[in-house]
Amino acid sequence: MEPDARATGPARARVATAHRSGDPAVLTQARTDRPHTPSQPAPAQPDLTDVRTEPGGAADELGPVRVESSPIGPIVRPTDPTDLVILYLHGDRHLSGTPESALDLAERLALRTGAVVVCPRYRSSFPGALDDVHAVYDSCRARGPVALAGERLGGGLAASLLVRLRDMGAAAPQCAVLGSALLDLTLDAPSLLFNAAAEPSFDVDELRLRAALYAAGTEPTNPLLSPLHANLHGLPPVQLLVAGTDPLLDDSLGFAARAARSGVTVDLRVREDAERLRPEAVAAMAGFILAWTRSEGSSRPA
Repeated sequence: MEPDARATGPARARVATAHRSGDPAVLTQARTDRPHTPSQPAPAQPDLTDVRTEPGGAADELGPVRVESSPIGPIVRPTDPTDLVILYLHGDRHLSGTPESALDLAERLALRTGAVVVCPRYRSSFPGALDDVHAVYDSCRARGPVALAGERLGGGLAASLLVRLRDMGAAAPQCAVLGSALLDLTLDAPSLLFNAAAEPSFDVDELRLRAALYAAGTEPTNPLLSPLHANLHGLPPVQLLVAGTDPLLDDSLGFAARAARSGVTVDLRVREDAERLRPEAVAAMAGFILAWTRSEGSSRPA
């Protein structure tokens, strides 16, 4: 479910604007956000109040959004946000990318839900990546109810975070949305081979190489690395979105089946191919999130 229709999202004018730092107003210069490599240290302790605003006009009747740069990554804020926070974890078929690649989807999701959408950076190997998103999740929870969402590797991280929080006895998010999620790093699902022809750019050998680098020596069946192998009892409601031609199809099908058998509320949506999935993905995500997180003051349609 990669958001390839990026040009149709809300337009953004990238400008730095003044914000308060103590008493005087200061102009903060734009800064390039770089993805973390395995050798890089963990990001600074999350602080969602340390932001730089990048206002932009929105191609949507619901109103404009504002993109804020922060030490943890971009934060998308609608004009009149509710108390809901969506933690959106980016990902692509190459197990790489940056939060900026998810901004157009995040903006449309913010407009649909009225939520503040946080798109964090995370390190490029396990378990540092999971530690990073866990820290940001804890920071988001201090602001209000949280929904979790992610795509590809980000979807797998979202599921792993659900399992870790459950195992720790920590408060879970209200719900989670997993889009074309990589949930099993053993990479032995039949769909990886059967559906490869439907995506000419997909290279299973490259995926195996990148998955090994991400795992960083961790056993592929480790439930926090491959949540398809985890005990799924006690998880919050989960929506899975995937195309029938996706090489990762079996990850979503297997996770949905195991979660349902474990008593988890599951909304599995499989569309014929990616072209049919993309146009409805944001509306489906927003509708599911609002159904499970409806908060006072929220008036955004699903």
